[in-house]
Amino acid sequence: MTEWFLSNRRLLLRLLGTFIAIGLIFLLVREGGWNEVLSAFKQITLTRILLGLILILISRLFVATRWYILMRSGNVKISFSDSTALTFTGLFANNFLPTTIGGDVVRLAGAMQLGYDRAVCLASLAADRIVGMIGVFFTLPLGLFPALHILGHGVTHSFVFSTYFTRFTGFIKRTLQTFSIWFSHPLALLAALGCTWGHMLCNFIMVYVLVDGLGGHVGFWLVAGLWSLAYFVTLIPISINGFGVQELSLTFLFSSVAGLSTPVSLTIAVLYRAFYVAASLIGAFYLPSILSALALSRELAKSEK
Repeated sequence: MTEWFLSNRRLLLRLLGTFIAIGLIFLLVREGGWNEVLSAFKQITLTRILLGLILILISRLFVATRWYILMRSGNVKISFSDSTALTFTGLFANNFLPTTIGGDVVRLAGAMQLGYDRAVCLASLAADRIVGMIGVFFTLPLGLFPALHILGHGVTHSFVFSTYFTRFTGFIKRTLQTFSIWFSHPLALLAALGCTWGHMLCNFIMVYVLVDGLGGHVGFWLVAGLWSLAYFVTLIPISINGFGVQELSLTFLFSSVAGLSTPVSLTIAVLYRAFYVAASLIGAFYLPSILSALALSRELAKSEK
């Protein structure tokens, strides 16, 4: 039993962090008042919900295109349809199989099932994450500086930079060698970065539409900056795939920095998660075959031992 706890301590800690974050969300709802939260939800029209779903789907297509560009420039002849299918399948795994398997593992297993080179696929997934982070760094100051001004320099500085930035630089150093495959393809990197910005723009517009639908008056670029800041906070590994932490960070930032009420901010955060989960349902169609291939590869690995 002790050995099991030691081998799964990271997962257990993230589970604990997830439950704590969800518990804090319930406390926020209770403090803000259930009626106020429900009233905020009722303000969102069907048109805005449909627009939000369309925007999150387009943002996912940008992400699929980014990975497609990185794979093709790494001499992996993947088709755009396969890249899209694997991207949505990975997204589905992140949302519905968070305790057992990750989205990147699913994408890698699916790519290997299709016969693509494992080393390049693995490197492309690392590059995909790095390009995504670099893209968000461009809009991070739009949210960070207002947060520093309103919340105080010391608290925000230590929370964002000391906690996360060290992890990010460590991640860059660990993956720099595999990322070197694309140094000879600068146009591909620029195109991948452009896809990241397209993905981000869709998210900015979606959140802005929600804010506007709830009667909030927040500038578009502040929305972009706060989303970017919440993105990096969510990457801190204290919960499973950011569940609870994402909602808390968005609620806190939009209420404390943008000046929205807690019920409205929480409504925005919950709807954003709902759109994200809904968009991933497409991946359910492709997941069974990938999981079967992954299970088979594990059995083969065990038999070889």
